[in-house]
Amino acid sequence: MAIAAWAASTAFSVGNVRRSSTDEGTGLFFRCTTAGTSASSEPEWPNSAGDTVADGTCVWTAISATYGDLAISNPSAIIELFQLRLDSALHGSNDIYYFHAGTNEFAESNIVFDSKTYSRVPIKADGFEYSNTGTLPRPTLTVSNLSSTITALLLLVNATTAGNDLGGAEVRRIRTLAKYLDSENFGEPKNAVTQGNDSLITQGDDSLEFNVFVENATADPNARFPDERWFIDRKSSETRDSVTFELASKFDLAGQKIPRRQIIANICQWKYRSSECSYTGTDYYDVNGNEVSTEAQDVCGKRVASCKLRFGENAELPFGSFPGAGLTK
Repeated sequence: MAIAAWAASTAFSVGNVRRSSTDEGTGLFFRCTTAGTSASSEPEWPNSAGDTVADGTCVWTAISATYGDLAISNPSAIIELFQLRLDSALHGSNDIYYFHAGTNEFAESNIVFDSKTYSRVPIKADGFEYSNTGTLPRPTLTVSNLSSTITALLLLVNATTAGNDLGGAEVRRIRTLAKYLDSENFGEPKNAVTQGNDSLITQGDDSLEFNVFVENATADPNARFPDERWFIDRKSSETRDSVTFELASKFDLAGQKIPRRQIIANICQWKYRSSECSYTGTDYYDVNGNEVSTEAQDVCGKRVASCKLRFGENAELPFGSFPGAGLTK
């Protein structure tokens, strides 16, 4: 049975489990660990399992939506789904494509999850595993191009941004368990027959066939692993058979430095008398630290000594650099 959404001003007992009222894709449910009554507005739910949040007189603890199922000896199959989300500024539309690789028990059919149909597409997706080497993974997504469908999509995208090749498009990886899929996935074909058990056929001599759906009592679009969001960094290859894309995390910023400012020991990087500098006094000094009489002559020397002249020898200084950098090797 699907987990109910959180409700305002409601009494909850210890052990009650609820989900966020909005789909946040965190893969978390929330168990009541202190009984009470919820607040009139929904709390800011935590993003990590084990974290707690106060809600009126209740306290909730975040738990994995799928851990309990994976811990049993015979867990349900893991289903991997993908969404390709375009950006109108880059690609000319905000279209979303839903697909799956067909590498599970639904290999020969589409999959319906959260009322969205994921088409079976011949793809190979790998490289999503994290390691302890300190580098972020850069997964690859190889898509069949035998019908030139991907080439046609690239041509449309490149008409908006030349040479874009779907760069910047979001690839969302969604994983859940087969037991949580919508009921439409569990139908089976049946031939239409009369009361006398005779098959019904069309004028073209074809049998009439329909699907009988079995209600899936465990269907739950919120029971899934945390959503993974990747972005197409580049098209690494394109042939008549397939197209391969290299994905990157939003945090994988090539050529960027952290912190953005250089670590310099003895030159302040703030603009003098700016909000960062914060000096608004009427004591004026030139670049060499000599006292002058007018603000027009007032020039900061960009040194710690210049800061001390204006703020005080033992005051807290808003020095815009890293004086201790030269003390380490």
